[in-house]
Parts: sequence; C-alpha cells; structure tokens
Amino acid sequence: MEHYKLILPEHLNHDGFLFGGNMLKWIDEFAYITANHQFPGNHFVTIALDNVTFHHPVASGEIIRFDCDRSRLGRTSVQYQVRVFGTRRHACPETILFETHITFVNVGGDGLKQPILLPPDSCHPAA
Repeated sequence: MEHYKLILPEHLNHDGFLFGGNMLKWIDEFAYITANHQFPGNHFVTIALDNVTFHHPVASGEIIRFDCDRSRLGRTSVQYQVRVFGTRRHACPETILFETHITFVNVGGDGLKQPILLPPDSCHPAA
C-alpha cells in the first residue's frame, strides 16, 4: 500500500533536514493503517522496528512516498517492509531514502497475543 507525506518546515531538525523521529512516527502510522486494511477486525500493536536505515537526507518541500509491503505473516504477528522514496527533489524516483521492517502483534482485550483473524475471501457471505 502506498502513502504520501509533504515535508513541511515543522518536520525539520536544526540542520534543515527531516527529523528522524517524524519519519519513525509516520512509518508506524502508515504501516498500522496498511495492516488494518489488510486484516480488518484485529487489534494490532507495534512490537518492533528492525534495521532502521536513513540513506539520504530529506528537505522541506519534498513529497515522500511510503511503500508498505507485507514481508511475513505469522499466527499472531505480521511484518511489513517499509521503503520511503522522494517524488520531487531526488533525481531518481526509485532512490530509497529510508527503509525498515516493522512488526505488529494482534492482541485481545486482555493485552495478550491472539491469532490474526484473516479476512474472508469474498465480501459476500456464503449462502
């Protein structure tokens, strides 16, 4: 699933580039949205961000594209590979600016892990 974000001056650090904490916040939000769209009815919480790598700085005015691709589905957890690309200020639109893996676990009302409910194959119940 793709998501987009415009980088504004309030997102920048003291050197004029994107503050890393903002990127991590958006990764968590957009991957969570992706997981909820793919597996409705579940209650996901973030349990890990792995191999967080900033490859290139991001400046104000850039529109960044977040690609969230499922990389693993377990019984109680799901992992996404998230890659971020620049759409305006980088010569090659396929240059990866940032990448990581994020893992969510499905929890019940008691906060304990529970199996992920898989969506039905069809939107219409069997007759």
